[in-house]
Amino acid sequence: MERDIYQRLVAWKQSKLRKPLILRGARQVGKTYSLLTFAAREYSDFIHLNFDEEPTLIEFFALDLNPERILKDLTTHFRKPIHPGLTLIILDEIQLCPNALNSLKYFCEKKNEYHIVAAGSLLGVKLAKGFPVGKVNFLDMTPLTFFEFLNAIGESSLLERLKELVAPNPILNPFHEKLIKLLRYYFIIGGMPEAIATYLKTDSLIDVRMIQKEILDAYTLDFAKHAPKNELMKIMGVWEMKKCTRSRL
Repeated sequence: MERDIYQRLVAWKQSKLRKPLILRGARQVGKTYSLLTFAAREYSDFIHLNFDEEPTLIEFFALDLNPERILKDLTTHFRKPIHPGLTLIILDEIQLCPNALNSLKYFCEKKNEYHIVAAGSLLGVKLAKGFPVGKVNFLDMTPLTFFEFLNAIGESSLLERLKELVAPNPILNPFHEKLIKLLRYYFIIGGMPEAIATYLKTDSLIDVRMIQKEILDAYTLDFAKHAPKNELMKIMGVWEMKKCTRSRL
């Protein structure tokens, strides 16, 4: 799925004020997919460290936070050179490796010619200790907007007509009725990529609802993992209340 965040990633790469980037967002909004697509299209090569899938990668940031040493070790591990400006370094699920998060400060100060993007869950990154204040750029990623949704379901021509619309000129009634129908579907399916992909594959709102429930359950586990113990019961109580409200709707 083409995402609007892509052009913002390109702008970050080209910026003269570029620093290591942190892409923040809720789980499963498409951060990893967008970064891998960006890396494949805009760079000669990339390395991808996912601290959730490969916890042993955390050890590369355990000895010290010296960027030169880290780059040398990563080059050896991935068996490929890391070139400044040509190789994108992706640090995925960075909230699981606080030292990697802290290392961005030193990459900014000593090795800013290297392009580094970190992705992490919004909650996990927010609660991380020793945050590299002033040494990173930020981008926030959300679920698909209605415009992105139209593009994802193959309504790109209708999307272009909608973008060309200038107030107060009215939209033709056939287009208006179709957009209202699609907006209703967007309200039901939502903007999570997996939910949209499931609908396109199965054409079943029941299947979509199952995916939505799985995502909500994953969020519940994420709250339990990251929230402070003294706030956990309060957060979980509010979350369960909201889930019950959504179920009734």
